[in-house]
Amino acid sequence: MTPSLALALPLALTLAASAPVTPPAPAEAGRAAAARTLEDPRALARKVQAFYERTRDLEARFRQTYVYAGFGRRQTSSGTLRVKKPGMMRWDYEKPAPKTVAVKGSRLVQYEPEENQAYVDEAFDSSAMSAAVTFLLGKGDLLREFDVSLDGAGALLLRPKEADPRVESIALTVAADGQVTATRVVDGAGNANEIRFEDVRRNVGLPDAAFEVKLPRDVRRIAAPKAQ
Repeated sequence: MTPSLALALPLALTLAASAPVTPPAPAEAGRAAAARTLEDPRALARKVQAFYERTRDLEARFRQTYVYAGFGRRQTSSGTLRVKKPGMMRWDYEKPAPKTVAVKGSRLVQYEPEENQAYVDEAFDSSAMSAAVTFLLGKGDLLREFDVSLDGAGALLLRPKEADPRVESIALTVAADGQVTATRVVDGAGNANEIRFEDVRRNVGLPDAAFEVKLPRDVRRIAAPKAQ
């Protein structure tokens, strides 16, 4: 996987999806944390799972920040996310440069129009995606794949039950109805990928065609990276 592809698939492939979430005022944060400490993290995980099992499709604005631990550098991006059952997901980046990453069944496409280049995988194994992202599609099982707890801010903290260098921990900020409003994924190297969802619309009847990416005839195809 190319570095740009890994960054472009913040949840699906690196298990991570935006500026950092703005913390609430101290008094508000204290009340929220106190309320969360009364919640059972397993019950909260089930609430998240149930919310997305009832979601046929959704679209939202997103803001993403990827922080490179070894370089002290961060990259901020924003755009639109669309998700639809079964197995369709599309990220349309607007800033800092236009880019589309779409999964539709077994087809994965990353298209960068300014570079006129694309990576296409016609045999993408979506079953390899973790519950860290498949919960958006109403799949997976958070409690089966992760040990769950609450962090100091009341977010649902997930740690993989089986060691995975791509994921050290995942923090999900969860609304009262079970909707995830922000995520933060830290990998084994300490890199952090944060995303905030805004203007979320559920069950709007997105057509399957919204997940198809039409590539120009002269687009330059990027080969898949060779296994090491």
